[in-house]
Amino acid sequence: MSEIINSTYLTLDGVIEHPETWPEMGGFGPEGNKIQTDLVLGSSAVIMGRHTYDGFAAVWPTMSGNPLADKMNAMPKYVASTTLTSPTWNNTHLITGDVVEYVTQLRNEAEGNVVQFGFGALTQVLLSAGLLNRLRLWLHPILLGRGGPADLLYRELPTTKCTLERCTPLESGIVILDYRVTAAG
Repeated sequence: MSEIINSTYLTLDGVIEHPETWPEMGGFGPEGNKIQTDLVLGSSAVIMGRHTYDGFAAVWPTMSGNPLADKMNAMPKYVASTTLTSPTWNNTHLITGDVVEYVTQLRNEAEGNVVQFGFGALTQVLLSAGLLNRLRLWLHPILLGRGGPADLLYRELPTTKCTLERCTPLESGIVILDYRVTAAG
């Protein structure tokens, strides 16, 4: 059975929305780029909500010629949405029915891990159903000092216990926190 791995960017004050607008911090560097690339190359599919899809679909199809971009553009992408009707990004499939049932089947049938980007309503569903196996937080060393409740990592969720498996500091000051989800509810 595959694992579902959530990968989310986060500021010190808990903001997760619109990382493309955050001040440039020097990038991930070679080590961070390798970690991100290895995550995608080791995955057989991507799942995301509509908001993340919109952001990714505007950027990834314009990139090619490196293993990360080529894999992102070729691999199956599953989008949980009640409003998206005609996805344009190559190999995108809509999850329009029961998300828990669909993702359970996907996890059971996938030949590699399934990566989930973003932390919103879809993540809430996955955590509540016990489907999310790992949480990778990319903690950026900035305080944005802005953002409302919808911009923060905080979501109404069942109490969820996690075990830290790895902590990787990058030269840029970003710290990657890899957690295994051990119990929800």
